[in-house]
Amino acid sequence: MSLKRSLAFAAALTLPVPAMADDPMKVGFVYVGPIGDHGWSYQHDLGRLSVEEHFGDKVSTTYVENVNEGADAERTIRRLAQAGNDIIFTTSFGFMNPTERVAKEFPDKTFLHATGYKQADNLGTYLSVTYEGRYVTGVAAGLETKTNTLGYIASFPIPEVIRDINAVYLGAKSVNPDIDLRVVWVNTWFDPAREADAANTLMDQGVDVIVQHTDSPAPLIAAERRGNWGVGQASDMRDFGPKAHLLSVVNDWAPYYIDTIQQVMDGTWESQDYWGGLAEDVIQIVGVNESLSAENKAKIEAVTESIRSGEFHPFTGPLKNQAGELMVEDGVTMTRAELSGMNWYVEGMTANYPE
Repeated sequence: MSLKRSLAFAAALTLPVPAMADDPMKVGFVYVGPIGDHGWSYQHDLGRLSVEEHFGDKVSTTYVENVNEGADAERTIRRLAQAGNDIIFTTSFGFMNPTERVAKEFPDKTFLHATGYKQADNLGTYLSVTYEGRYVTGVAAGLETKTNTLGYIASFPIPEVIRDINAVYLGAKSVNPDIDLRVVWVNTWFDPAREADAANTLMDQGVDVIVQHTDSPAPLIAAERRGNWGVGQASDMRDFGPKAHLLSVVNDWAPYYIDTIQQVMDGTWESQDYWGGLAEDVIQIVGVNESLSAENKAKIEAVTESIRSGEFHPFTGPLKNQAGELMVEDGVTMTRAELSGMNWYVEGMTANYPE
């Protein structure tokens, strides 16, 4: 190489290299239902869209919808990890074991599982404290029912659903001692036809307020057609039954998703069991029907604020089970661990506990 070329080559080595933009953090979401369910998965996807809006080109998100709980979930989660997603959110209770297995295979990835209880160094859990919204729902239903008979469309007999059924009953009982709460199990998160059938079955039994732990607006639509009350699940469902809509218990996941992703970006994230409720605005009571009396609206608002402020906890004793056995001492509030494993109905529930 000539001296001139050598000097030119050496000079080139010292020239500044244009900085490359950082690769975006890749974030994957796994949904149990369609994003158009207008309920649970819809709200999670609104949270994903908020992440994109907040972080801009710092993140790249993807999602997979309609994922069955079980083997399909494990394959989906693994594919997202193999595709280079840095964070993976799995958003249904039945995704717990698949998420745990895949997290062990990819210790350099961060996994977050909604509504479960298994954690690891790279696996955290998160939950919306729906029982707070359910208790408020029970108060509203207890105030507005004419038949004193409420109905609950239940998905699967897991602790989350059991404690929410109990919360509705306790809330209703606090304002109406004559309440009866009837339960129909549909064993699905999203099946509009089955949900509508369950709603009609309950209304045929004299139920005039329908509460649901399923994700489509079909029960509310059925209530509207028959002149009864219904309650929106996970999202604001008032447009599906304006006259029937008593209120909606909304999950707003955006604050949690944004904060968690920022922690991973900053290197400060640590595995935890996050519970977000009314105080964190993860749970919101929206769309209380304008036809309610001022007195009843005030009662609904008062109990909402007492829970939000921490003044009142729906699961503070004394609490007995259906057999009359004392489960929670007077003045004692159930711990997260106890609530996470709740497997009993409270005293006064006439429905058979699911086997």
